[in-house]
Amino acid sequence: MTKSIKKFILAEKQHMTQVFDKDGVVHPVTVVSSGPMVVTQVKSKSKDGYDSVQIGYGTKAPKNISKALKGHMKDLGEFRHMREFKTDLSFNVGDKLEPSQFVEGDVVTVTSISKGKGFQGVVKRHGFAGGPRTHGQKHSEREPGSISGNTRNGGRVPKGMRMAGRMGGDTITQKNLKVIGFDDQGQILISGAIAGRRGTLVAIKA
Repeated sequence: MTKSIKKFILAEKQHMTQVFDKDGVVHPVTVVSSGPMVVTQVKSKSKDGYDSVQIGYGTKAPKNISKALKGHMKDLGEFRHMREFKTDLSFNVGDKLEPSQFVEGDVVTVTSISKGKGFQGVVKRHGFAGGPRTHGQKHSEREPGSISGNTRNGGRVPKGMRMAGRMGGDTITQKNLKVIGFDDQGQILISGAIAGRRGTLVAIKA
């Protein structure tokens, strides 16, 4: 059974820094900025099979929004991002959500997309050691080695074999992070490093 969340917002990752608490202990934090969000759809268990709320965040040029989305959003705004959160709290379409619902000390779960690193070999992607420099080898330090074998899997490459390929760009969920506080601009300071580049959309829930 999925746990219903009580607080949720969308934000954008800005940068990392460090802050000192009242005891002089330093904490590495990620700074995320957010703004007002609008409820664009409310789903109920009786009608849709589950309870959830869809929210819109950010702005987008009207010419870049499809007619289907324009009809869905009606006159609520032109949103750049739309996400759905499962919750049994009561909302109405058009309600606004503010980042101020989070307070210092809240334990949150953060979901974002990690940095894309392009096509990488097995040493960087999976931490392979590579082959020896000597013993008849010349330029094979970073090669993957055998990927099949005569007896294993009938000589075919088995499913799930770790090989070179595109690395990064994955959806990463980090749990048990803590809201350290807010800065002078109202941006949220969250403990630790949040996955993604600057500007990455971040979903924060508690």
